[in-house]
Amino acid sequence: MNLRLLKTPHLTEKSVLQKELANQITFAVERHANKIEIKRAVEKTFNVTVLNVNTINVHGKHKRLGRFTGRRPDWKKAVVTLKEGDKIEYFEGA
Repeated sequence: MNLRLLKTPHLTEKSVLQKELANQITFAVERHANKIEIKRAVEKTFNVTVLNVNTINVHGKHKRLGRFTGRRPDWKKAVVTLKEGDKIEYFEGA
């Protein structure tokens, strides 16, 4: 099993609100990762119980700097729902 599927936590206002209201944590993950692999990686890494995993393919924005145009890379986001009572200490500020 590849534990490097989880790249970084994705912290935005919306993801912090989801964490507080619905016990959901958001991660940027590898593009090839599927829901089962993400669930196993989160459970093994943080020692929590995962109830549900939702994935979103995010398309990169077109950006322009003067006359030069470019594109940010596409990436994949996973929203992981944890069992009630479980929490990841990394996000609790401890």
